[in-house]
Amino acid sequence: MESGILIIDKPEGVTSRDVVNKVSSILKTKKVGHTGTLDPLATGVMVVLVNDATKISNLITSDEKTYIATVEVGILTDTLDITGKVLDSSHDFVIDNKKLAEVLKSFIGKYEQEVPLYSAVRVNGKRLYDYARSNEQVILPKREVEIKNISLLYEYDKTSNTFSFIVKVSKGTYIRSLIRDIANRLGVFMTMKKLRRIEQGNFHINDSISIDDVSFDKLINIKQALLYIPKMVVKDRLKFKIENGCKIELEIDTDFIMFVDQDDVLLAIYEKDLNNPKVIKSYRNFRR
Repeated sequence: MESGILIIDKPEGVTSRDVVNKVSSILKTKKVGHTGTLDPLATGVMVVLVNDATKISNLITSDEKTYIATVEVGILTDTLDITGKVLDSSHDFVIDNKKLAEVLKSFIGKYEQEVPLYSAVRVNGKRLYDYARSNEQVILPKREVEIKNISLLYEYDKTSNTFSFIVKVSKGTYIRSLIRDIANRLGVFMTMKKLRRIEQGNFHINDSISIDDVSFDKLINIKQALLYIPKMVVKDRLKFKIENGCKIELEIDTDFIMFVDQDDVLLAIYEKDLNNPKVIKSYRNFRR
């Protein structure tokens, strides 16, 4: 059965698991996964792995993602987005767009971000949203994240009470939490109204397809998705050893190398053996 990657434009109102289940149903295969969860409210780029492509999740999970966020000013919710319960609200504020732009820029760089209560992060073996749902107290963990770039996209509009920004962030950054932190610096309440992921690593929204357009014809093959990994053609004895996952005496300048046969069929991906720099070992095998 064919293997590869799908760049899905996830619609609003469905979970990432819903997308995986639908792809699985359409393609009639149980071997389907993804490389990054999007909240039901969020839309945009979702990288879905099919069949053997599920073996390379770590190789295509990018450290950088780009989002467009729309923010509603004047309300605070428990989930930090518009779907949550309103905890507080105020219309006694003034938003200056110049100041807003300056505050956004002030976040560029690394900082300690508190994980939102409504998230799947585990604390003492229990997911945070389970603590929230049972009204249990828990200390929210903090993580170092990096804001690569951020800028105001649409200035604050009094009529809609919203503004939008575009941001490139490191893996693990919560945009809901970023909006909360922006609000704290401005001294106002804010919550996320919309979120759209437009880039995940090398995958862009312009390359995405609708969930209803999913088919094997739309798959990006594994070799195409991993163009950054050098490729080597092998045959005979070396091919046999690679197909059977044997260690190979070979020094490489990169962390990984891809082996294909004379027909350009992917055999395996190998990685450096940290215990012996002159040897490489099997990372993922596609012929066994």
